[in-house]
Amino acid sequence: MSTATENNNQLAQADSMQDPTGTDQAAPAATSRKTREPIEHLAIVVVTYKRQELLGHLFDSYAALTCAPWRIVVVDNENAPETRELVEQTAARLDELWGATEPDAEGGRSRMVYAPQTDNLGGAGGFSAGVRRAFELGAEWFWVMDDDVLVMPEAIERLARWTDRYQVVQGSRLDYDGGPFFWQYQQFTTLGIPNPLAKADLGPTGAKRMNSLCFEGGLFSREVVRRIGFPDPRFFIYGDDACYGYLASKVTETVVVSDVILQRSRAIANWEVSGVRQLSSTSDTNRFYIMRNRGFFARYLREHGDYHRILFGVGTAATLAKELIRLAVVDRTFKTGVRQLVRGMRAAREIYRDSSWTPMPPVA
Repeated sequence: MSTATENNNQLAQADSMQDPTGTDQAAPAATSRKTREPIEHLAIVVVTYKRQELLGHLFDSYAALTCAPWRIVVVDNENAPETRELVEQTAARLDELWGATEPDAEGGRSRMVYAPQTDNLGGAGGFSAGVRRAFELGAEWFWVMDDDVLVMPEAIERLARWTDRYQVVQGSRLDYDGGPFFWQYQQFTTLGIPNPLAKADLGPTGAKRMNSLCFEGGLFSREVVRRIGFPDPRFFIYGDDACYGYLASKVTETVVVSDVILQRSRAIANWEVSGVRQLSSTSDTNRFYIMRNRGFFARYLREHGDYHRILFGVGTAATLAKELIRLAVVDRTFKTGVRQLVRGMRAAREIYRDSSWTPMPPVA
């Protein structure tokens, strides 16, 4: 049996995993959820934009958690009355279910905090604002995610197994159909691209070193934020999480683990490449930022002595080739898609040549 097949079986069975203590347990009563905090001052940070129905499903999955988070910070890039109402209703529901907590740095006791934005900051800006808000409230750990996922009931306990050893942990995920979802957790830093040869099988320990991160379930500590700063909002969308994981790997050991913590709740058209690897559909807007944000990544690589002009250029060519393949076999919007790829490459060059550019600063 191939390692990919073994990994598929491992992930597909993960939802029936035993409790990390090694014993099968039913979900604890609400009263026990009020006091159990296996990850100290854990803040969930979720970014949403015009997807109230998906957000509602995510909130329902929060209510099924067997351990309560300390805070849930909801960043609303739409600043919509419907989202505010949904958050207020869910806050009352969760506070009744779990009970209020100790005051945060601003004296609040509710577990859910609404953070509407005056402008659409994109995913990158939303996560930056959300992590900053949670940091200000006193969070010690940040568990970040989009609105189109569902959390597994035992997700917090599964992550807690690793937090005494690692400051950055990326849990595994299931796809929309319940099958395993493969994420490329290693990057070729000199090329500035994901490592296509990274093995899906995480081995007998259930963990492997990574130098990337995904803001779809990534977990990191306050100390990491102190040292590398908040996520860079200038990415707007795409690549901000991979860059943040790269920066985190420069200051601490970062790992991807086999414990399944999330399931995607939105189907996305894709082309199966091999085994669990897929090439998913994307938009022309994303195509622009995929190429444009290589300019930001190049600047960060340069800051840390990992930038090599020729090799990074090879990585850019490989990225462009991948996007052209995506256009050919998945999206089939060549006319508009190629135009956005070219625009993005030009914007990346401008970013790289910008003499006023500075990296995100550490947090005092």
